[in-house]
Amino acid sequence: MEIKNKVLELVDKLSFEIKDGKELDLALKHKLTKKELKLLKALAFNENLDELKDKLKIDDNRLKDIKERLIKKLNSETFKQEIYEKPLKEL
Repeated sequence: MEIKNKVLELVDKLSFEIKDGKELDLALKHKLTKKELKLLKALAFNENLDELKDKLKIDDNRLKDIKERLIKKLNSETFKQEIYEKPLKEL
């Protein structure tokens, strides 16, 4: 659930309910690189990003690039179409 919440936080103008659980995990694995996915999980679970940088053997600039690319992908229309579940009910 934490990953779904982080995706919802990072995606702009989402007009549909998104998948959950294994379906969301599969969509994320299909669209994101391993490093992007590890960063998303680290952000979702409030993990220490310095530890992630050491694990991935990257520096601050590379981490920033990965995060920017992750947010760009999450906000792409093709990604949104892949993760949507059903239209949200009209208020």
